[in-house]
Parts: sequence; structure tokens; C-alpha cells
Amino acid sequence: MRTPRHALIAAALIGLAACGAPASSGIATRNDAGSPAVQAAPTPAQATVYFGGQYRFADGITVIVSAPKPFQPSTSAYPHSDRAVAFEIAIRNDGSQPYRLSGLSVSATFDGAGAKQVVDPTQGYSGIVDAGKDVPVGRDVRVTVAFAVSEQPAQLRLSLKPTATSSVVAVYSGSA
Repeated sequence: MRTPRHALIAAALIGLAACGAPASSGIATRNDAGSPAVQAAPTPAQATVYFGGQYRFADGITVIVSAPKPFQPSTSAYPHSDRAVAFEIAIRNDGSQPYRLSGLSVSATFDGAGAKQVVDPTQGYSGIVDAGKDVPVGRDVRVTVAFAVSEQPAQLRLSLKPTATSSVVAVYSGSA
């Protein structure tokens, strides 16, 4: 027995297939028993940029990440680490509406493993302290973040998303 809902879902799937949409488009389908079929959420696309380079997201947010600056965290830093690297992140809003800084997601991997963010207020590394503020259209803001790394230099990747729903992740990479 076909219902209008089944016909609508079938038409949408045929239309997506005809347009060349990938199989993991995120549209939930129903199996023969009528329950939702489980599909993984679409993985955000990655754009790789070298440290010092810039990336402009489709919503008008442009991000520039400085080269990593190694430093020795103070005794009041958390978590404790013998070595860390800091980054200045410049964010420019050329979008059509104010950008909420709290939407920014920053993570890092060092030598393939997750790196922990270091908070060291003594040296000025407090993370994104103005997260509740908006960046007006046509304006920019700079934030500094730091991550714990080992003593030996290795590959470092810093991943940024301007919002939780962003379909693209800017991945800055280099040695640190």
C-alpha cells in the first residue's frame, strides 16, 4: 500500500539520484517495516591550508591562522605540559549578519593524536575569552589558543569550523 508520504520520499530520492547527490546526503529513508533507516550524518568536507594561510567559508567568514609559536607553559598552566604551541587566529566577518564567536570550534592533533588545549593566563593564553560576543559585519577579531605537544617536532593539524553546522572544516597543517 502506497501513501502520499512514501510517494514523496521516493520522488525525492529519485530526484537526488538524478542530480548526482551522494548516497550519504543525510536524508533519512524508511525500510520495509516503516521504521527510519539509520544513516550516518554527512562528514564535513575538509579544506587543507598551511599555517599562515587564509580560508574563506561560504558564509563570508575568513580565517587566518598564524604559524605555531612554541613556548614552555608556566607552572599555573592547565593541563600541565613541558611544551606547547600557540596560535593567533584572525577571524573576519564579511558575511551578511553578525558572527557569533561562540560558534567557533578549534581542535588539534599532534603526530596523529588529539592535542589538549592549554590554558595559561600567566602568558596570555586563555582560550576564546570573548565567546559571547558577536563580530559585526565588516569587522574582525583575533583570538589566541594553545595546545600541548611533545618535545620532539612532528606534524600538527589545527581544525576550525565557524559553526557546529558548517559543512566545511578548514584544516591548517605544518610541523611544530
